[in-house]
Amino acid sequence: MAEFVYDKNGRLIFTKEMKKEYTILFPMMARIHFNIIKNVFDHFGYKVELLETDGPEIAQVGLKYVHNDTCYPAILTIGQLIHAVQSGKYDVNKVALMLTQTGGGCRASNYIHLLRKALKKAGLENVPVVSLNMSGMEKNPGFKITLPLIRRIAAAGLYGDMMMSLDNQIKPYEVNKGDSAKMVDTWTKRLKVILSSGHGFSRKELAKYLDKIAADFSTIEVHRTPKIKVGIVGEIYVKYAALGNNNLERFLEEQDCEINLPGILGFAMFKVDNRIEDYKLYGGSKAKYMVVKALMNYLQDYEDMVIASQERYGFRPITRYQHTKELVKGVVGYGSKMGEGWLLTGEMLELVECGFENIVCTQPFGCLPNHINGKGMIRKIKQRDSRANIVAIDYDPGAPRVNQENRIKLMLAVAKEQLKKEQEEDAVSAKSPVKVKPVKK
Repeated sequence: MAEFVYDKNGRLIFTKEMKKEYTILFPMMARIHFNIIKNVFDHFGYKVELLETDGPEIAQVGLKYVHNDTCYPAILTIGQLIHAVQSGKYDVNKVALMLTQTGGGCRASNYIHLLRKALKKAGLENVPVVSLNMSGMEKNPGFKITLPLIRRIAAAGLYGDMMMSLDNQIKPYEVNKGDSAKMVDTWTKRLKVILSSGHGFSRKELAKYLDKIAADFSTIEVHRTPKIKVGIVGEIYVKYAALGNNNLERFLEEQDCEINLPGILGFAMFKVDNRIEDYKLYGGSKAKYMVVKALMNYLQDYEDMVIASQERYGFRPITRYQHTKELVKGVVGYGSKMGEGWLLTGEMLELVECGFENIVCTQPFGCLPNHINGKGMIRKIKQRDSRANIVAIDYDPGAPRVNQENRIKLMLAVAKEQLKKEQEEDAVSAKSPVKVKPVKK
């Protein structure tokens, strides 16, 4: 059994011995992305297990150990982790927990500390907590963020964005139900083998495999019929996690909608771009600016590859980050960057522009950045584009699911009326005789 080692602040360290013996539990967020990323961790010798448990008991466990005024994603993720440890499924003496840590001003930076406090309250203070961060905030001998790991995680995220986008474009129209889901599963397994064998993350190989993914998805038989198009935006956890948004994607699929869920790449570019904007606004180290600028160019190359593959095989391409950034000019400033910041406003403008004018803006109750850049920008967005049909939904342990779904149904009712009107106008246009001007002799 691994020895317990503590740092000078009393934090339990995740040691090299623990890496060999311990199972690391991690909350699920974006299903396609995280399943590929899990395979990357497996390749580097970490025993990572994604938690997909749901049900009201998760929030109840969270509320038992986390104050109810705390951010909803914290209540759910911490509740899910402690619920798993207490379930009896794992050896309490050989399990560790992992959470992301951004280091920004958002409350998300404190989830790690809240989790340790909750573990102590639950009598589980001997369960180590691993911080997944790119800024060196917390270090553990048994868990190291290396360049090879980062490159594979970045590639996994890119493949996840591609498959999520294609799946959402095909699933509502597939002739044989389940074909798109099978393709996602097939490529998730293939990518596990590819990334584990040391391939699939160089620029050349990324372009090759993104092309192959798009080519395979293009073979799925579809039947295009008019459907309500709905975009989903919001705080990153409740935007992607089924546990956080009460299976919002499944609900919209049941309402016969086509979903557009902006990818994680845009959020990553936003976070990097914030450093560039900081330099422009406040000054700072020129050397750091050049490094961040190079990283931004690297991510733009990723974006170019995804767009090229989607266009090559007839899919709707993702919107370029720089275009989304341009859309918010005159609406909200680039200094509004806490949490999802101005990107949340930009994604709504982007969705309306590309035909997904019906939008569900998901936000944890009391999430200030989302209330400002999400709910607070709805009137401004509608002034800019009257097609915008946006509903802001608060997610919280005390928010009844039926109320949330009824509000979304009201938004969809407006969307159905608009779709019916457009179809009637198209029918009239098709029946109208074409007037031909006589040719003068």
